[in-house]
Amino acid sequence: MPSKRIPAAAAPQGAGNLSNIEACVQDVARAFKDPAKGPRDLTSFAPLRAAVARALPRLPPAYQEAIAGPLLKTIVRLGPAGLKRLLASHPDRTGSAALLLDTTQAVLQAGDDAATDAFQEVVSDLYDGFLSAEDRRGVKLPERSILAPLVKWGCPDDGPYTWPAEATASLGATTGVVSLPPGNATHGLCVWAALGHETAGHDVLGADRGLKSELADAVRRSLREAGMTALAGYWADRIDETASDVLGILNMGPAAGFGLLATLRGFRLASGDGARLQSEGAADDEHPADVVRGFLAAATIRALPFDGAQAWSDALERETTLDAQVIRLGRREVSLVEARTSAAAVARAVAGTRLKSLEGHGLGEIQTWRDLDEAVVIRLRAALGSGGQAADALERGDYAAHAVAAAVTAAAAGGGPASLQPRLVAMLALMHRRNPAWGLLKASHAGDLARHRFTSLRG
Repeated sequence: MPSKRIPAAAAPQGAGNLSNIEACVQDVARAFKDPAKGPRDLTSFAPLRAAVARALPRLPPAYQEAIAGPLLKTIVRLGPAGLKRLLASHPDRTGSAALLLDTTQAVLQAGDDAATDAFQEVVSDLYDGFLSAEDRRGVKLPERSILAPLVKWGCPDDGPYTWPAEATASLGATTGVVSLPPGNATHGLCVWAALGHETAGHDVLGADRGLKSELADAVRRSLREAGMTALAGYWADRIDETASDVLGILNMGPAAGFGLLATLRGFRLASGDGARLQSEGAADDEHPADVVRGFLAAATIRALPFDGAQAWSDALERETTLDAQVIRLGRREVSLVEARTSAAAVARAVAGTRLKSLEGHGLGEIQTWRDLDEAVVIRLRAALGSGGQAADALERGDYAAHAVAAAVTAAAAGGGPASLQPRLVAMLALMHRRNPAWGLLKASHAGDLARHRFTSLRG
């Protein structure tokens, strides 16, 4: 939840330092290769119902009302025969079967350990920060969910993903679920920065009715005005993923951009493709090509109002350009200049367009990254690097987004991801225990059935 009651600003230190990117990418690849699958799904009616019933009272009241209670009612309504039919209809554990099992795991895993508490705190901070009354001055509360998603570990082959409340509404729930592979509990530090994409992105985009369609129109208009009409459809058709990348950076600063780059390279490396961003974006892939996502991140960071923005933007653009080969977006080959120019036009449209669904405000007005946020990150970086106690480092106005940004940028500049991650988890878990807002919000939601992954799982 950046830009809130933060003390004195400081000049940027080491802005744009990506000297340790290779180690960060290797760390991400190790996480994706981790054999851990997460807790086994319960697929028999009686054990499933009993486990959810036992877990329900351990959750805060708001989550009992928003997700655990509706889930239990859905399970009871299905009964043994209905559950069997549901699971048989999706033997590969996709669609409604995956939704039910994932939601169950989120309820069962809540409060399991420090890593889960840390994960939940990041998701809660990013979601609550964008939708809080303090940040939305002059902007009505969203019609849909205002309760942060619940988290879970599992489904490593799917990478990071989210079931927005639009999807969980089919279970009667009014909040979403965010998942990370189990390996990310202990390594793959930069993937934690991808939570900005999942939570401040997909889940936030679904909270205000009409927001995604307005953003798609704004992107089309921006590209046409830039003389790039041929690419307008490509970017607009991928508005959910595109806008999620932008929103992640608005909420977590340049660390989200670097985290995107390291996560994509690490995933490609783990998949056997080499540690290189892909330059081709298939026509049927809901994600833009890796390379233009890198350029989009650089362009978004360049416009942020903090002193180190240009240095971070330049560094990410250089790294992205190193990976660029023949760029194909859909069925069209584009030049390097077109790729960069179109990404810049999209970044401006997503962050800066004043939207009716937000009462005439732009996304960048509600949340952005400032020198004040960088000051907190610099202080927390020093604390994480020293190995001291998390309790001694935290001050009023420090948030989970700051802690993740501190750890990720420290790793980029030379810190060891393996040593930084447990310190980050301890710091975030402490934040979660101290969070007075946890469990006090209420929500209502409706929508469709789809989960949103961080990247395509193509080879």
